Amino acid sequence: MPSDRPHNLADRVRLRAEALLAAGWGRLTKVTFDWRRSDGRWQTLTREVYDVGNGAAILLYDPARRTVVLVRQFRYPAFAESGDGLVLEAIAGKLDAAHPEARIIAETEEETGYRITGIRPVFSAYMSPGALTEKLFFFVARYTPADRVAPGGGCPGEGEDIETVELDIDDALRRIETGEIHDAKAIMLLHYAALHLFPPAAPRQEPSP
Repeated sequence: MPSDRPHNLADRVRLRAEALLAAGWGRLTKVTFDWRRSDGRWQTLTREVYDVGNGAAILLYDPARRTVVLVRQFRYPAFAESGDGLVLEAIAGKLDAAHPEARIIAETEEETGYRITGIRPVFSAYMSPGALTEKLFFFVARYTPADRVAPGGGCPGEGEDIETVELDIDDALRRIETGEIHDAKAIMLLHYAALHLFPPAAPRQEPSP
């Protein structure tokens, strides 16, 4: 590794041009920049960058009953790509300038009808850093059946038609293996839950002969 390799990224990136390609739900730009490679050479690159804002996601879990709450809704891009547009996924929403914790509490009640407290941040992640600026903040929170104060379903004015789905944690993990759950947010949170939130299920006792 060269000894003069700059540690400050500002010394390795020189913006050449930025052009707006589209502005709607998000902002799509075409960026041309110079990148100083690890060997010290400069290389000119062009990338398309889609800025849709940051978001938050959460997994509700009940350790006593070993259950979790997900949502199912229609996603046109998934439908266009595979024909399977009803996606089983984690509760999530865009921040829209709100604090991540406040936003996900409101989104949870809007989508599922559960009114939650005591949420806990667990990690954050860029979901597709090669093209999206989006960073997601991930949370978990305990729930009980008594916490459901409304039917949920999302906001019809925004085209949302959301089904609340309660699953046994082991069933949810199996659905990842079978491909029924292919939402990255849900997969990340379910594996976190399996590692940190649920003790291993007790082995089934076979009756004595």
